[in-house]
Amino acid sequence: MGKLTPEKAEHLAPCHTRRPRSLWNLLLLLWTFLNCGLGGNTQGPGEWTPWGSWSRCSSSCGRGLSVRSRRCIRFPREELCWGNTHEYRLCQQPDCPPAAMPFRDLQCALYNGHPVLGTQKTYQWVPFYGAPNQCDLNCLAVGHDFYHSFGRVLDGTPCSPGAQGLCVAGRCLSAGCDGLLGSDAREDRCGRCGGANDSCLFVQRVFRDAGAFAGYWNVTLIPEGARHIRAAHRSRNHLGIAGSEGGGAPLAARIPRGGRWQGRGDGQGRFQGARADPSLAALMGGDGRYVLNGNWVVSPAGTYEAAGTRVVYTRATGPEETLRAAGPTSEDLLLQVLLQEPNPGIEFEFWLPRERYGPFQAQAQVLGWSPRQPQPREVEPQPLESPTVIPPRTPIPTPEPCPPCPDTRGRAHRLLHYCGSDFVFRARVLGRIRQAQETRYEVRVQLIYKNRSPLRALEYVWAPSHCPCPPLALHRDYLLAARRLISPDGTQDRLLLPHAGYARLWSPAEDSRVRLAARHCPL
Repeated sequence: MGKLTPEKAEHLAPCHTRRPRSLWNLLLLLWTFLNCGLGGNTQGPGEWTPWGSWSRCSSSCGRGLSVRSRRCIRFPREELCWGNTHEYRLCQQPDCPPAAMPFRDLQCALYNGHPVLGTQKTYQWVPFYGAPNQCDLNCLAVGHDFYHSFGRVLDGTPCSPGAQGLCVAGRCLSAGCDGLLGSDAREDRCGRCGGANDSCLFVQRVFRDAGAFAGYWNVTLIPEGARHIRAAHRSRNHLGIAGSEGGGAPLAARIPRGGRWQGRGDGQGRFQGARADPSLAALMGGDGRYVLNGNWVVSPAGTYEAAGTRVVYTRATGPEETLRAAGPTSEDLLLQVLLQEPNPGIEFEFWLPRERYGPFQAQAQVLGWSPRQPQPREVEPQPLESPTVIPPRTPIPTPEPCPPCPDTRGRAHRLLHYCGSDFVFRARVLGRIRQAQETRYEVRVQLIYKNRSPLRALEYVWAPSHCPCPPLALHRDYLLAARRLISPDGTQDRLLLPHAGYARLWSPAEDSRVRLAARHCPL
């Protein structure tokens, strides 16, 4: 007797397709509880014990690793626990002395003077980095043209000189921002580990003041705590960054060859009879001294220390220069421009903590230009003939924090949403936009477990709230159970992620649980 497929069931019993969805969900929920809570035959995995304490660092100097473990407790009918028994994190000890032998060199040296390769010959061994697996202990025989692999290196050995990864169980793993080896957690633009860029504001503007005379003009204040700073322009004017206590050109300026400096009592002035140098950026620290390109002296391109961060200064062959700094800055900096010709526009941008944006507005007004709200994308440049003073706008109030989401863990919840959804798939979150009372995620579909219609590589998934539950973090992989929602007029066709629905970070363990749930959905 053949098995009744869903397609045949729909053809032979069309009344089932007309059953209200609420009744179907009620029946499915009842079946789930009866199957999972009242002695169904399917047994899930066992339970993990709590993590133990972290071990001591594997290295006495430099970088090493710590490890902690847990055990799986299960009954005879239960499966093995899903997940890893060990977890590793990076630990940092004081720098090793210059004469200290590297860890890999020490492991190779342990075989010095010992017979190997089935002969009585002995060799002196040094690390060899040209072998395929960098986490094997590959050692080169000194004075010979061969190397030998002595198995795996010890856990905590650097994968290669200067590399950030460490070898763990024969694999080269890098640490995420959470310090765990093998983690893909990354800092967002605000400096938060695993964040979604929602604790800071993106300031992006174009300074187009033409200036009433040649000399130094304030462009913007770069407040303490700023990150991912960038300033660039294409002209023969000169950029400069000074400490916030600066604010004007230095009274003593070095005059270029062939030129004459006509000074004024307030420190402003202009060149006469000299050809302007190519674009020039200057940087001054919090003590009022320039860090680079101060006092009319061109600094070479390179990396400079300022306000607790490194500033990378580049000058192209043409009239173009750029300043970049990762941040965060430990003090205020002042970006200035030395005008010598009409200003075509100076682009600058940085990310600023939300709590520092109000003081930034107040200080910016003192500098003589009126701040505008941070622009999330491009800034529309202002025409030169337009007024340079723009009335400040009231900052957008910070939205109320989202309430905690309900607990959606458990086998019954997973089974309910898997069986009742139109789509179950693995996807990486690429973007997120909040629109009114909805949240739209842009995702890249990576693996499909269940679909009632084709899915594209890039899809939009909608959540019916500006505080979706559970929230999805950017650049993370999730397992999602979504429903297809088509408007009555057929103009909208959406993938809907229900409130408190199934959306869990992808892992090999969760992948196994989903595949197990697929075998227990009612027809």
